Amino acid sequence: MTSSALDVLAIGNAIVDVLSRAEEDVLARHGMVKGGMALIDEARAEQVYAAMGPGTEASGGSAANTAAGIASLGGRAGFVGRVKADTLGTVFGHDIRAAGVAYATTAATDGPATARCLILVTPDGERTMNTYLGAAQHLTTADIHAGEVESAAVTYLEGYLWDPPPAKNAFLAAAQIAHGAGRKVALTLSDAFCVDRYRGEFVDLIRGGTVDLVFCNEGELKSLYETADFDAAIVALRRDAKEAVVTRSEKGAAFVTSGAVVSVPAHPVAKVVDTTGAGDLFAAGFLTGYTRGLDPATSLRLGALAAGEIIGQMGARPQRPLLDLAREAGLLS
Repeated sequence: MTSSALDVLAIGNAIVDVLSRAEEDVLARHGMVKGGMALIDEARAEQVYAAMGPGTEASGGSAANTAAGIASLGGRAGFVGRVKADTLGTVFGHDIRAAGVAYATTAATDGPATARCLILVTPDGERTMNTYLGAAQHLTTADIHAGEVESAAVTYLEGYLWDPPPAKNAFLAAAQIAHGAGRKVALTLSDAFCVDRYRGEFVDLIRGGTVDLVFCNEGELKSLYETADFDAAIVALRRDAKEAVVTRSEKGAAFVTSGAVVSVPAHPVAKVVDTTGAGDLFAAGFLTGYTRGLDPATSLRLGALAAGEIIGQMGARPQRPLLDLAREAGLLS
């Protein structure tokens, strides 16, 4: 790729995660869909928080986690996302900068509080998310700075941005700036419920060329094409997308183009502790390889390594440098 100041500029919801372990009956009692992400209001956030056991707080947000993962792999990452100038907003800003990510979005001085995601982790490691978007949904085109987007080899956008209209406009503005500078645009579909809400629009973004590189898991892919047949969904994806990455949990992952499908196995994991951030960190690993010009198989293996590391711990930010692990595995020098 042509020279750039940043490898990846990630744009998404700036969220502080609150994680707690829970039995499945807790999800049932509170009407939660296991493994899903529900958008909630402030009152529901207080209700869910009251029902949670002891929790831990950690800065999160899908695209922000990906940016932190890229930095942990030695890459140059930036993040754009809106917080409020409150306690959680201060925590978010400190954490992402401490992770080595460039972050300069101005905090709001009024309006809703900083977003938080209440995550209940069941004994099998599956996470169920309840997200109060708060200040994050007030991201606007004013937060998108052309010079910052133009400086990044890839602008990486999260599908959750498609929920609030102002953020959707910011998404489209960033994509236009990136393409105008000869850069690439990547999109993560975020979750199957997000795809259910915006299926037609996401397909249009992919087919129309607004998005150059798509990230999705098997469930999101099947939802996108409304089929239970994985192979049929891959055929459709190869028809529509310039490039795509599909993750399949223990079945590994694939890089998909019209001309070929490159697959790698999942990275071995001793024990699944918490799947929070698995897709985000897979994207971090893949994008690190992709922006360095590594071949698709090596980039996929970097993604699998990063995802495997993150599901062996609580939380979605790496607790040890991923670059060290990648070097030990012979994937990066």
